[in-house]
Amino acid sequence: MATIPSPSSEPSRPREPWKRGMAMAAFDPVRRRRNERWSISGALIRKVLAHPEPLLRLTGQSAPVIREGRQLDRSLQALLALSSAAERFSGAPLEGLGPDPTATRQTFAQTARMSMPQRRDVYVTNRRLPSSNGSAEVPVRIYRRFGSGIHPGRRNGAILFLHGGGWVLGNLDSHDGDCQLLAAVTGCVVVAVDYRLAPEHPWPAAIHDALDAYAWVHDHADELGTAPGIVGVMGDSAGGNLAAVVALLTRDGGVVDGIEVPDVPAPVAQGLVYPAVDARLDSGSMRTLADGFFLTRKGMEEFRHAYLPDEATWLLPSVSPILAPGHEGLAPALVVTAGFDPLRDEGLAYAESLRAARVPVVHRCYDDQIHGFFGMGIVATCHQLATEVCLSMGQLMQHALA
Repeated sequence: MATIPSPSSEPSRPREPWKRGMAMAAFDPVRRRRNERWSISGALIRKVLAHPEPLLRLTGQSAPVIREGRQLDRSLQALLALSSAAERFSGAPLEGLGPDPTATRQTFAQTARMSMPQRRDVYVTNRRLPSSNGSAEVPVRIYRRFGSGIHPGRRNGAILFLHGGGWVLGNLDSHDGDCQLLAAVTGCVVVAVDYRLAPEHPWPAAIHDALDAYAWVHDHADELGTAPGIVGVMGDSAGGNLAAVVALLTRDGGVVDGIEVPDVPAPVAQGLVYPAVDARLDSGSMRTLADGFFLTRKGMEEFRHAYLPDEATWLLPSVSPILAPGHEGLAPALVVTAGFDPLRDEGLAYAESLRAARVPVVHRCYDDQIHGFFGMGIVATCHQLATEVCLSMGQLMQHALA
């Protein structure tokens, strides 16, 4: 069985000097901090959460949160307490679409942008791609670390990124900081997709947009400055679902669940960050962690109702990839889960299904984290772990390139 180098190990063959230099530039801590630019509000909250104990005492939540032997990160505990207080003050629930979907989406994007820094070392452009199914064009945002992909013989791969938000929230702005970090750390060109959202556009609209964007990235390697054929997929939460579905459908080709799949190679790697892979919502962690950690079972049920109004679709592989007849031949995978996430157990089950099918898998469960930590850079530990996740995805891509 193929092996994947661990994030702490060196590749088995010597790296070219230019590649070694790129890696040093990406991961030097001093350079990284110099290239990060925080908003005033984000910097302020980051400082408060760096010393969580006073806030926890003030809110009467100084006792540690322990579930199933895992202890929640103290800064995240303080963030949850702060968010709970803000929810009580505003009267607006921090889950689902709420009474005004447009306002909920704007708040989600604004909060997410505040939670991650902007970078000075990444070039960002917007594009609109043609759609294959007669719908409107597909907006994308392209990220390239300065200096990467300029020389034809020194190209890295491309990563198609699909944002989370329960298929009903999120856009190019909500995950802008995440994609900047991914591009800076991996050296890959990152193409983020602004796919159509439910309930206005239920399943399979998001999949059509994801496949169109994936095919475009494959066909425009020279324009993007990427290595031909070296395309990975990555996403968080609902975006992790879409990334897994793209990997599954392009492996099979043809027409799957009524979805016409473009004639393109399957991805060389898939990065699934706390992915939603089972629409039945009946895992152990979905029951034991149903409330209190940002993502809730109630919120997931609302998202499912919006994206999948027809219960008959819940068991389709293009909806619940864990229920596909087989997972053989899928791309090497990075599966990331969090100890305090309702989606934890289905992510673990998917990693185990991939392993059983002899797919190379790196699975990490960050025991003290919650759903959404990948975009919670205002908590220092989350930012460090998000960087490690990006590093791991970059190593999958470099392994494919080698």
